[in-house]
Amino acid sequence: MKDISTPIPMTRFVRQIGLAMAVAACYAAPAAIAASPDVPKYPARPVRIVIGFTPGGVPDVSARLIAAWLTESWKQQVIVDNRPGAGGTIAGQIVAGANPDGYTLLSVSNAHSVAAAIYSKLPYDTVRDFAGITMTASGPALLLVPPGLGTKSVKDLIALARSRPGQLNFSSAGVGSGSHFAGELFKSAAGIDAVHIPLKGIPEAITETMAGRVHFFMSPLASAIGLVKEGKVPAIAVTSLQRVPQLPAVPTVAESGLPGFRWDYWYGILAPAKTPRPIIVLLNQEITRALEQPEVGGRLSALGAEPAPTTPQAFDAFISKDIATLTAVARKEKITAQ
Repeated sequence: MKDISTPIPMTRFVRQIGLAMAVAACYAAPAAIAASPDVPKYPARPVRIVIGFTPGGVPDVSARLIAAWLTESWKQQVIVDNRPGAGGTIAGQIVAGANPDGYTLLSVSNAHSVAAAIYSKLPYDTVRDFAGITMTASGPALLLVPPGLGTKSVKDLIALARSRPGQLNFSSAGVGSGSHFAGELFKSAAGIDAVHIPLKGIPEAITETMAGRVHFFMSPLASAIGLVKEGKVPAIAVTSLQRVPQLPAVPTVAESGLPGFRWDYWYGILAPAKTPRPIIVLLNQEITRALEQPEVGGRLSALGAEPAPTTPQAFDAFISKDIATLTAVARKEKITAQ
């Protein structure tokens, strides 16, 4: 079996530095930008956060938690707008083409980088057409299997797949989504053949797995932890290099026969390129403040998505590096958006 590692998330040191910088900056921030000849008072009307997936996934949940806190803090409505499809690229196209005034934002995940790595053509430039505001959180995946499949471990799943070549399948939140890439990466590392079943979002992918219509799914920890704890769907492994405290009995993929295997989901907020810098700075400071609150960051942590705010510059640099890393992996493993 292949030894494969995807060094995608930031190190703990970089997270701590990014958090410290963002927290330090927030104390010098006003709650809104005063009107000036170049930048009007912001926000002066409702702000929209566009999400490329159906409700219930972490990009949606995290955006809704942040939107609720900002609405209360600003006394100005922040609206969540789900525009699922094409691995998040429909939402990306909407925001890339929006007026760069701070009133249309994009909630993103790994899918933002994955799309750049596996699509031959996109309706926008993943780097040049967006401005990073901040990463919001990150967390590993759970390898879910149907309750009646009879697989108790990664080794069981691999053995089953090898005994039935081409007959197993796996679900994802859509072609080009992070869960699509994670599933393909697992296939390659395990040396198995399985058919990709793209769905509209993470909740649908989990539902199809629970129902036994698909054989495995690389779900974000935060999206499935409740169902796993309730015994509704088995998690046979976690994709971090160490076991997670929320589910200490669940082994890692790496310790289950695929040494070095690692996958982490990350989440963040972007704005259209050319959004005025004072608005980017304000949004960074306000979202960082939101992530410090128990009703936002605390809830994400309980779900297994640890808050990980960064500066805008650090988030832009992270995305560029992430795209380069995923592109190299996609070429090596021959992962494409078919």
